[in-house]
Amino acid sequence: MSDNLKKLTSKNKNDYEAVVSHLINDCDVELFAELVEKDDYLFDFIKENVAQRISQVVNQGNFQNLLQFLKYYSPFYENVIVQNLVKFSNEDITDIMLEKFETGTVEEKTYAAKYFEYIKDNLAYECLIKHSYNTYEYLAQNCAHTLAVWKDEKSFNSAIEKLQSNDDFEKLSAVKFLVSYGNKSAIDAIILSMKSSAMSENIAGEIPYLISLNELLTDNQTNGLLVLNNIINGLGEILPLSTVFDYELFDVFEMLVNSDITGECATVLLNAADKFDTLTENDEYMFDEDKDTQNEIKDIKHLLKTVNKKELEKFIYNELNENSPFVFTALEFAKDEVAIRELLKSNNQTLILKTAEVLKNLGHFDETARTVALLKVTDINIKSIIRAL
Repeated sequence: MSDNLKKLTSKNKNDYEAVVSHLINDCDVELFAELVEKDDYLFDFIKENVAQRISQVVNQGNFQNLLQFLKYYSPFYENVIVQNLVKFSNEDITDIMLEKFETGTVEEKTYAAKYFEYIKDNLAYECLIKHSYNTYEYLAQNCAHTLAVWKDEKSFNSAIEKLQSNDDFEKLSAVKFLVSYGNKSAIDAIILSMKSSAMSENIAGEIPYLISLNELLTDNQTNGLLVLNNIINGLGEILPLSTVFDYELFDVFEMLVNSDITGECATVLLNAADKFDTLTENDEYMFDEDKDTQNEIKDIKHLLKTVNKKELEKFIYNELNENSPFVFTALEFAKDEVAIRELLKSNNQTLILKTAEVLKNLGHFDETARTVALLKVTDINIKSIIRAL
């Protein structure tokens, strides 16, 4: 870390005042680039302090120097840069931002997308649409959010239609657009797409950024539990463990533990207890996490230990039917051979295979069970697996 960066981020007013003045007035692009490079290493409150210091120095005479910083994108300094460009904006600045939106780097386009949230220029519309599904997520998010501020229903409706795509990646990109757009009326359509997607964990992980799990559970407990269950399944493999804070999982589980237990709730709690045991008992999940995340994971595990698993297991048999969205999870914890065998008569071939595998693991997959399982199976691959069990 350079001496100037140390001073810029320090508590000493005499140090940081001189350096922030130099940063803006002398347009020290290299120092700003170094500042952005350290995003992952500086505490949020330090970055907030730096942003405030920058804002205090920018004025009518030097604000155009901020344009030189646009090559280095940071979500932490985006607002101070864009809002000051907007504050002193004129037609020339808007033309420059339009040009950057059209031909600039992906970082410059990201700042430009944010700029047009405040300055509505119809010439930017085509770029907003073009980049609203960009693989650089900050750019895609800014475009979607700006389109929402512009109240553009066409892009919203287009994303809703994309949720019905047969391409799971297109579905997920549509979900991300809708989450950034921020209209909660999309939630039912998003959950419906999640139910039919092979990337259900990825989609579930996006949903709490549009509507909190607590709110979702209050509005529709079944949908809320289904989203939560997919999040549990994805934690550690697909979803970063640090998202336990974003999703407020401790509060969610605390509410469920103290609520009236249903078959759905019992199934999800058993799944959660099993997952958090796995997360804490395998170093591969936890060794890279910071202490706050590790402690939160352990606190959630301790909370889930307070529930009586044997009591919960009594409820899961309510979900052992092919119409339950929790049937696959319930099967993981079911032990009643008779109740499990009934699922071999299901019309869902994937469910029949899962049931056969569970019975095999329990030591109850005999020839009678195999015969029943094969009666409704037409898929050649599934037939082969069942015969080999």
